[in-house]
Amino acid sequence: MKSSLICSIPLILFMTIFPQCKRNTIIVDKKHVLYEELTPTEFRERLKEAPIAYLPLGTLEWHGEHLPLGSDGIQSSEFFKLLAQKVGGIVLPMLFVAPDTMLAAGNIDYYGSDFITAGQPGKYYYPTQQLDGSAYYIDDRTFRSIMESTLKQLKRAGFRIVVAHGHGPSTAFFIRQQEQWEKEFGLILYNCWCWNIRGSYDKDCDELSNQGYGIMVDHAAANETSLMLALRPDLVHMEYLPEDTTLWPLAVVGKDPRIFASEQFGQKTIEMDLERMAGILKDQLATLEDNLNVTK
Repeated sequence: MKSSLICSIPLILFMTIFPQCKRNTIIVDKKHVLYEELTPTEFRERLKEAPIAYLPLGTLEWHGEHLPLGSDGIQSSEFFKLLAQKVGGIVLPMLFVAPDTMLAAGNIDYYGSDFITAGQPGKYYYPTQQLDGSAYYIDDRTFRSIMESTLKQLKRAGFRIVVAHGHGPSTAFFIRQQEQWEKEFGLILYNCWCWNIRGSYDKDCDELSNQGYGIMVDHAAANETSLMLALRPDLVHMEYLPEDTTLWPLAVVGKDPRIFASEQFGQKTIEMDLERMAGILKDQLATLEDNLNVTK
């Protein structure tokens, strides 16, 4: 008893001095939405409530000196958690491999941001180089195989809707295959780009995207930096960027994050897209329910 009391004293003192730690634990203890954390009972309950799977299309890729290498998957995963809590559904673990452009130069292969500005002089320009930390590339054939196997398994598990979003080339690939995959797997597929929701065009939303709103519409610039500041501010290090704004940050494409990025802008973007995507998915769930009632 004495030993137990002594061992508990440090914890009591810690919680007394830092009571916010206890409150934070309660705040983040929301409904389980992560696939890997669900028991079979919880899985059945969430699937019955909303048969939606959210697939974050991530990478391990350079996103400037100020953002983490997993930014693509972190942004989409965190956004999907919020969406799943609002609409229902289950969030899958993020992929970290992805397709991209590739440049073979002698014995070295370059991918995506390694050479994205090659031959394009201007403020974004930097010499072709292997950017530190990037380790994600797979060819289109391999990515197709992974995606098709994943969709097959999700259909088998009972999902009716799949929302996939994240890394630009991955999302673009998903959009190109959407019609074929919907027919092949009997699933309804969505992404979060407003001008490509199931092939439709939302003019108002597109105009907002041109203003920098949307889920991941640049590369490590004002949009993605703002999203990360709103979703995971603990992972953002603006101090790693050059203080001199006449010096452009390496492999950052879009509006200058040092000038235009903010947590408030990221939060506004998230709220707008949560409302938009929630409306789309709730309408789709209602359609599924109506169709089910007709067939009964």
